[in-house]
Amino acid sequence: MSKESTKQLELEPLIQDQYAGAPSKRALAYVQSKREQGKHVVGAYCGYAPFELIRAMDAVPAVLCAFANTTIEAAEAVLPGNLCPLIKSSYGYIITDTCPFFSLSEAVVAETTCDGKKKMFELIADRKPMFVMDLPQMPDEDEAKRNWAVVIGKLKAFLEKTFKTDIKDSAIETAIRDTNSKNTMMDSIFEYAACTPPYISWQEMYDLTFLAQPSSFTDIEPLLKSCMDTLEKRKKNATGIGKENAPRILITGCPVGGDAAKVFKVIEEAGGVIVAIDNCTGMKTFLDTIEEGTKDPIQALADRYLKLPCSCMSPNTRRIEQLDRLIERFRPDAVIDVILHACHSYNIESYKVGEHVKNTHKLPFLKIETDYSDGDVRQIRTRVEALFEMM
Repeated sequence: MSKESTKQLELEPLIQDQYAGAPSKRALAYVQSKREQGKHVVGAYCGYAPFELIRAMDAVPAVLCAFANTTIEAAEAVLPGNLCPLIKSSYGYIITDTCPFFSLSEAVVAETTCDGKKKMFELIADRKPMFVMDLPQMPDEDEAKRNWAVVIGKLKAFLEKTFKTDIKDSAIETAIRDTNSKNTMMDSIFEYAACTPPYISWQEMYDLTFLAQPSSFTDIEPLLKSCMDTLEKRKKNATGIGKENAPRILITGCPVGGDAAKVFKVIEEAGGVIVAIDNCTGMKTFLDTIEEGTKDPIQALADRYLKLPCSCMSPNTRRIEQLDRLIERFRPDAVIDVILHACHSYNIESYKVGEHVKNTHKLPFLKIETDYSDGDVRQIRTRVEALFEMM
């Protein structure tokens, strides 16, 4: 790796504490501290889980573990070997009792984004109180928003019964405003990636999105303000990320994190800079706000969450529309679609995404199919380097 491409390692750290570079440790410390204060903890796997309901009952959301190759072997004793690694990793964490977030959680919110996850949830249903959200997957239909509001209302009833509490509309409205404040500040941070050169690295963006998603704005605001100060200092001093004229890359596709972040590292090592992470483990959940001040905050939540453009949706026109906005804002030189093995919906949709990127935006497009192992790192590196040479 050239000295120029590692320039970000010489910059003032964005997150300046003992957990810098290890967001899961910081997130765990946050959840543990809240549990010690007597607050309830509710685990979730997906961005479709409305964390506002959890915060509205003064509880803490926890994002459950799903991105390690080490737990897959244990999972394959039960699950098919050709199943998505995210599902196998999630299940492996649970049966090996190695996900501290699951251990701390007193209930779990699940969702029907794919068949594999639905059946996996059946296998773990007896371990914690669990509510599986039946997600409408034709979001443009009039009944979809109504049905999703009903499901969110049922989740509210589940939480109230499980934790013997009453979630008031006023508390949900407060949680909605909290989310909007957080998303607005996160969006301001993303703007430093839109600069040329970018002033925030992919690792820093990933760390912040990982930490911010479950946290309340009140708790995360001091960290975000500190990060803004550091980023502004970088911009003022013209100390950007990567070498001059480095290829700017937009990542889209499946949830990516943990061991799957090897793709990010390969891109960086090849001299590229990642300026946008269009995944639900990246920017996706922060790119919109929830309508405030409505008579029905449950419906406001339903309207917002159905806008999330996961490939489980059909037709998934929102993903193309969001991609257009991201390309215009972050001005990538190429788009790389990261697909996890056996994630059929994202894999099939990749063709449509690729054609749109190439024909509408005239940008190079590369699809990478991978899992959590490191056996294909050399192959990925060869393909990324070939993409950069072509550019």
